[in-house]
This record gives sequence, C-alpha cells and structure tokens, in this order.
Amino acid sequence: MKNRRAFLVVLDACGIGAMPDWQLFDDPPGANTIVNVAKFCGGLNIPNLQKLGIGNIAPILGVEATNKPIGSWGKAAETSMGKDTTTGHWEMAGLIVEKPFPVYPEGFPSEIIDEFILRTNCGGVLCNKPASGTEVLDKLGEAHLSSGWPIVYTSADSVFQIATHVDRIPLETLYSWCESAREILSGEHEASRVIARPFAGESKSAGGKGFYRLSEHRHDYAIKPRGRTLLNFLLDKGFETVSIGKINDIFCSEAISKALDGKSNEKCLENITQFIHSKNDSKNQFVFANLVETDSHFGHRNNAEGFADALQKIDLEVGNWINILKEDDLLILTADHGCDPTVPGTDHTREYVPILAYSPSLPPKSLGTRTSFTDTAATIADWFGLKSEWEKQQFPGVSFI
Repeated sequence: MKNRRAFLVVLDACGIGAMPDWQLFDDPPGANTIVNVAKFCGGLNIPNLQKLGIGNIAPILGVEATNKPIGSWGKAAETSMGKDTTTGHWEMAGLIVEKPFPVYPEGFPSEIIDEFILRTNCGGVLCNKPASGTEVLDKLGEAHLSSGWPIVYTSADSVFQIATHVDRIPLETLYSWCESAREILSGEHEASRVIARPFAGESKSAGGKGFYRLSEHRHDYAIKPRGRTLLNFLLDKGFETVSIGKINDIFCSEAISKALDGKSNEKCLENITQFIHSKNDSKNQFVFANLVETDSHFGHRNNAEGFADALQKIDLEVGNWINILKEDDLLILTADHGCDPTVPGTDHTREYVPILAYSPSLPPKSLGTRTSFTDTAATIADWFGLKSEWEKQQFPGVSFI
C-alpha cells in the first residue's frame, strides 16, 4: 500500500442536537448549535459542507439536503460522561473517559485556593466561581489592576482559569502560576485543564475601550491522557503524527511528532491547506487539527452572527481541500461538543457531533448515528490498513469507511 494521509479536523463546539441525557449536564433546553445558529442568522451559506452532506444530517436553514453528497455523513454520540474539550478529543482518538473530571459549580475549595496562594505568593485571588471569561474582565479587571491578585474562575467544564493583565503581571509569571496550579490539581481534584488567560486594555470606566483577551498568548495545561490513544498507536507504527492548533496542549504533546501553530482559525486553516498541498513521499501521516474560534470567540460569547461567519469562512477553505485532496487522502470533519450561542448561558452543551468524511477514492454513504466518537479513531486505523491490529489491541470503536 502506498503511503497514506488522514486529516482529522475538529470544528470546535459545532454540535448538531442535544443528546438524550442533556439534563444530566445542566444544559438549557433546546441546544442545537449549528441548527440554531442557522435559524438565528436567517440561514447559513456553507455550500462545500453541504456538498459533503451536512444538510443530510439535520434540517439546517439555508443548507438543503442533497441527493448526491460527495462525502459520507452522519452524527455521533459521546460515550464519556462529559461535554468538555478533553473528553471529546480523547474519545475521538479512541480513549473513553470512564471517570468524569471534577467540576466546581461553587468554586474551588479552600484547600486548593490556599495552596495556590501559598505557592505563588500572589497575595490572594479574585472571583473563584463559574464565570464568563469576558464578563469577568469587565467586572474584576480594575480590581485586578489595583491589587495584582489573579482572577481565578471556572465554568461548567473541568477548568481552572487564571486571568491576569499583561501590564500588571508578566506572561512568564502567569505561566508559572498556571504550572503551580497544575501541580496542585491532582487526585480527586485532577481538573482537566488549567488555562492561562492573559488580557490587556483599559476599563471603560477609566476612559478606555475595555479589556480584551490576548488569545495568541493563551496556554492550556492539560493532563496526560489516561491511556493509549490513536496517536500512540500510529506513532508506534512509525507514522508521522502532526498536531495543528490546541491539539498539542490537549494531549500534553503525547505521541505527537510535529506540532504546528493554529491559535487562530486563519493560521490553522493556512497550515492545514499547506499540509494538504505538500508531497507525501516518506511515510504515512496523521494530521489532527482544531479550529477553536467557533467555541472560544463566539459560542462562549453568545455571538451567533460571529459563529456563522466563522463557519462560513471554514467552508471556503474546505472547498479548497476538496479540490486538492489526493486518492490516498482521507478528510474527516467533526466536533468535540456543542456551545450553542442562542440558548441561555455561556457553557458547552451536551450534543451529538456531525461527521463528514471525504476521500476521492471513497464512495459516499450515510453513516447513521454512531454510538461513540471512538468510531472516528477506528476508521482512521482502518484507512491505514491497521483495522485488525487496532482490534487486537482492544481499542474501542467501529470503522465506518
């Protein structure tokens, strides 16, 4: 078999309908990210995703179902008990999270906060409760500038987020504080991620234009996967495993042979396109990418128009990919959870995720409703001719190609 490539691209937070157990996750009723964004905006213009079959998965305003999709289409339920970045990505890489990560709806307990203050010598913390990352800057940015205390907050996800102003706390200090938090959060308090959230600007009350996040300097401190993933499996076979965007952070650099930038959608799309254009003469390659802005910039900020615009920009690049993918290339587009900007709240939503798969050498078909994200990992193993070895090593998932 000739060397092959597989591209797994995550459209962050692009869920496609609430799962039956949504109430267990304190979701608002009616979450259906892509469908609701389309309704809110009077329709979506995503012709390339439409050609792949996204309109055949669910009724999406402006995106009619097509009689002859060029790709395979379906949706998947999450087996892991979560609706966060880590569980979603780990599961699509073949690792089910049996024990949910801890969440902190009342804020972090005193033993965690006290130890954090002691280790960092930061003097104290502000907030310590679930909060919107942008709203908390408006409410506490001035207090942070005055005191120097970091803004520590969480969400419905298992995250310990630390926000500091770059003119008050140097980035190196913020990152050091995050590393301390990562060490503290272990055992029963093993939160999924610690996230550095630097910001800049001046408050509106002081005559400025307001505070804003510096997304390019965000850094995630995750925990290492709790078992082997598709990345380990392929790297052990001598494949090149490439991450683009925050994938490297999510997997703590585990079994990733090359990490490329992608903190903005623009840069991530550029790197994916360049990789698809490149020649593949030396070895099999697996490229794992995340397009984060639908989640971070728009889903969490209840900005349906921005979400739609970001999805439509992604669609334009998907059209380029369709034209240049080779016979030995496989493209899978999916999501890790929902984050419906049209329903109350700013948290992730427990949703099915779309699956769109395309290769010039594969006939299109309906994939139905998959019972686990792990089917994506099994499919990629199968694409590389490793189906039997995947099954022998007792990885979960069923191939759909």
